Amino acid sequence: MIIAIVLSIIVLFGWQFLIVGPKMEQAAIEAELQVERDQRIAQQANEQALPAEAQTSDLPTPNAVSNGEINQIVAPSLFEYENRQQAITNSPRVKINTSSLLGSINLIGARLDDLELKKYHETVDDSSPIIAYLSPSNAPNGYFIEQGWVPAGNSVKLPNAKSLWKVSGNTTLKENSPITLTFDNGEGLEFSRTFSIDENYLFSVTQSVKNNTNNSISLFPYSRIARYGEPDVTNFFVLHEGAIGVLGEENLVEKKYKDLVEEKTIDVESEGGWLGFTDKYWAATIMPEPGTMINARFSWNKPTTTDIYQSSFVGQDSITVAANSSSQFKSYVFAGAKVESIIDQYEKAQGFDRFELLIDWGWFHFITKPMFYALRWLHSVLGNFGLAILALTVVVKALFFPLANRSYASMAGMRKVQPEMKALQERYKDDKMEQQKAVMELYKREKISPLSGCWPMLIQIPVFFSLYKVLFVTIEMRHAPFFGWIVDLAAPDPTRIFNLFGLLPYDPATIPVIGGFLAIGIWPVLMGMTMWVQFKLNPPPPDPSQAMIFSLMPILFTFLLGTFPAGLVIYWTWNNLLSVTQQYFIMKKHGAEVNLLENIMASFKKKKPAEAVDNPLAKNVANENVTKKEAKNEKPKTRSKIKSKTRPANATTKAKTTKTKAAKKPPSKKTKPKPKK
Repeated sequence: MIIAIVLSIIVLFGWQFLIVGPKMEQAAIEAELQVERDQRIAQQANEQALPAEAQTSDLPTPNAVSNGEINQIVAPSLFEYENRQQAITNSPRVKINTSSLLGSINLIGARLDDLELKKYHETVDDSSPIIAYLSPSNAPNGYFIEQGWVPAGNSVKLPNAKSLWKVSGNTTLKENSPITLTFDNGEGLEFSRTFSIDENYLFSVTQSVKNNTNNSISLFPYSRIARYGEPDVTNFFVLHEGAIGVLGEENLVEKKYKDLVEEKTIDVESEGGWLGFTDKYWAATIMPEPGTMINARFSWNKPTTTDIYQSSFVGQDSITVAANSSSQFKSYVFAGAKVESIIDQYEKAQGFDRFELLIDWGWFHFITKPMFYALRWLHSVLGNFGLAILALTVVVKALFFPLANRSYASMAGMRKVQPEMKALQERYKDDKMEQQKAVMELYKREKISPLSGCWPMLIQIPVFFSLYKVLFVTIEMRHAPFFGWIVDLAAPDPTRIFNLFGLLPYDPATIPVIGGFLAIGIWPVLMGMTMWVQFKLNPPPPDPSQAMIFSLMPILFTFLLGTFPAGLVIYWTWNNLLSVTQQYFIMKKHGAEVNLLENIMASFKKKKPAEAVDNPLAKNVANENVTKKEAKNEKPKTRSKIKSKTRPANATTKAKTTKTKAAKKPPSKKTKPKPKK
């Protein structure tokens, strides 16, 4: 039990200091950062204009050596526009409009740099803006995807980041309606890129080169994702956010943004695979066709004041385009929400290697994924993820009922022998070794285990972590409502008892240092109450220090769970209620006296001095101890009286004789000397 509690406290304190603390600090400096950002933009607007090439080419096309590696070159970064919308409006584009996505492709550079997710809003309010994911490079927080070619040793004029492409055919990219962009280099080479998209988030990009010259050329195809500036991240150990990829023998590669800054460049050779960047709920990845040999690279650079993170690959084998012929190369782009069913579909249909790892299921994925599947199925039946959590808790309780039954039966036995345990503690209170030995013999005789109470909580811990992981990382839980004031199961309970549920005009969570502990809502309070009632059912620990810890646990957990997702707190509260009910009936079945109401009422009464234990064994022990104490105190008292009344003051020999006789006489037979006449 103590081990389980310590583990739980470690996780809860970790949540406070790794999540709540950074969020409070971020909220405190948000205004200051905004001011600095505005000042920097204003300063850049007043600086002398850079040459045209620098203004339009932040990340030029990478150069490749003969083995196909990318040699990245970057130009100084300058935000031409103050925000994303201005950059989009002031550039020629071809629209994207599907059932899941809204955006456009920039005809300057043929970049995918404008993407919004139709099905997801910034807040639970459906009228709030939809999620804007990709952004042009000439606006703050640029984030774009690009394909292209690099020469293989020959001098060829290739399209770059400032090349203007033309639209051929369709003018809007839709499901089953691809678009084609073309570029003529004026030297006999015609380049084209055909974009197609499904109903979700998968783009297919086919690059073609038509050689109208009399000489053959060799080119390496590449694809890359570039991200300007480090995005806001959750920064919690249970979730990876940053560069990610599955690349052949390297298996899963995960690098946080700070790791890229430290390592600068990470090169990996792979057959097929995929790589990109992942956020909590969204991701952007690039993939060659399965089986294609590639050189992949994760990199970081900072040419001026902006960090530039990049995930890219280049084909290991060059593509030779003979004179008066054409060649092509196909790759894929995933950009959107990390929906488990969609990702699983792409892995099976397209053959992307372990694409499921784009969702961070963690080391215990063998528990977490079945937990998610069960919740999703229950949601399809009940229509509410909150109800699905309650139903799943009942299912878990039923699965582990045999183990819990034995555990609670042993706890019932513990309660029945409590009087004998107290008697043994009283008898051997000065000899801890003998006390421990006697208690263990009592356990053995009664066939009970003192560790039995640990099992229900130990069983609950993996379920707790799995459910926590599901609530924390899966987009299906994002903005999933319950009932009443819970409109997002993945967010903390929005109510606050320390401002009287909004009656007082302040948010206690904003108080420095302790604000995170004061964000206590109704559900955390209910959870603490159910935990307290559950502790009152269990036998009190014999050690007073342990008893004090157990009495403080419900209060501690109430404050610590205040910032956890509401769905997790609802699960814990419901699980406590089921445990109390189950334990009560099992203990009654095994003949244990369960005075739950009396135990609860006794907690509010003032404790009185300890009285004699009301059981036969305890009374015998108490009487025996009293008899020993009386005999010990009476003996020296009798001896003193005999000495003082029988020894003459001036007769030493007579005094010795009298002392010897008095010592031999039993105390009960001594008589008082008669006074002299």
